[in-house]
Amino acid sequence: MDPLEKIFGKTAQMTVLKNLIEHQNESTYLSGIAEETGLSHSSVSRVITPLIESGIVIEKPLGKQIRTFQLNMESDATKLIIDFYNRINQMLE
Repeated sequence: MDPLEKIFGKTAQMTVLKNLIEHQNESTYLSGIAEETGLSHSSVSRVITPLIESGIVIEKPLGKQIRTFQLNMESDATKLIIDFYNRINQMLE
């Protein structure tokens, strides 16, 4: 079991956030996140919205219908989350 899941439980939002952290320097699509995490497209869409609203994730349109997502590496909250993720993984592995 993943160290974060041990502490916070397994939720769709945690799964999406973990996926974005593991690909923090890459842009991705809803369908890409869904495929990598095993979550449905609608679940990813639902749980990524609060991450965007909090400034942790940046959404960029690509054309008229495609949206890309990436961690907001300028955000202090994002930096804290990544630091926590890295530290907790080191401590609990």
